[in-house]
Amino acid sequence: MRWTVLGCYSPYPAPGGATLGYLLEADQKRILIDCGSGVLAQLAKMMPIYELDAVFLSHLHHDHISDFFVLQYALLVANNQQKRKRPLPVWAPAEPAHWYAKLSYQNLIDKRPIGTEPVSIGKLTFSFHRTDHAIPCYAIRISDGEKTILYGADAGPKTDWSVMGKKPDLFVCEATYLHQELPAHPIGHLSAKQAAEVGVALQAKRLLLTHLYPERDPTPLGEEAQAVFPGPCQVSRIGMQIDV
Repeated sequence: MRWTVLGCYSPYPAPGGATLGYLLEADQKRILIDCGSGVLAQLAKMMPIYELDAVFLSHLHHDHISDFFVLQYALLVANNQQKRKRPLPVWAPAEPAHWYAKLSYQNLIDKRPIGTEPVSIGKLTFSFHRTDHAIPCYAIRISDGEKTILYGADAGPKTDWSVMGKKPDLFVCEATYLHQELPAHPIGHLSAKQAAEVGVALQAKRLLLTHLYPERDPTPLGEEAQAVFPGPCQVSRIGMQIDV
């Protein structure tokens, strides 16, 4: 499995960057995980946008879905030009309902709600776990039968990571704050130290920090996490590729 960072910033892109989005390539499938602002411009460097096999949206906050509505236009043009003839399968939480409704677009989207049941695409299995966030949000565990990626999405300190399985080969976790900057009552987000502590508890083999504030030097985030996490630890950057 290959994991490519298309976007890693929040709540808005850094210059030339993008908010949250990743391309998963495995089993001859190309699957988009989240679709934030600027993600499609990064994806277009790698492949024709309309050739995606599926999309998973962890939750329906703007920094994770804003480019999805531009993706709808790309599918419309591809359909009109007969470059794509099948609807794009899209999984997303059904709440908030008014945003879930907006994901539909003519007959171009095959929209499916994320729930407790796993989803299979070829040899890949996707399982979903609620996180501690302001709206329904799901961490996604992806397995090809041999290797595993755990994408933590947006997740606060009350997230129950114990139900998500141990020893992911790659753990992608948000690092919204340096630990000393945590608000008194954090809701829905973690510090780099907390991300590393979760990685240790999960016995993750590799940690990738994401959900970065665009005006921050990311170096201290990596240093804070690496002081806790014993394995390879990196801070996301646009275009980074990790083979799992």
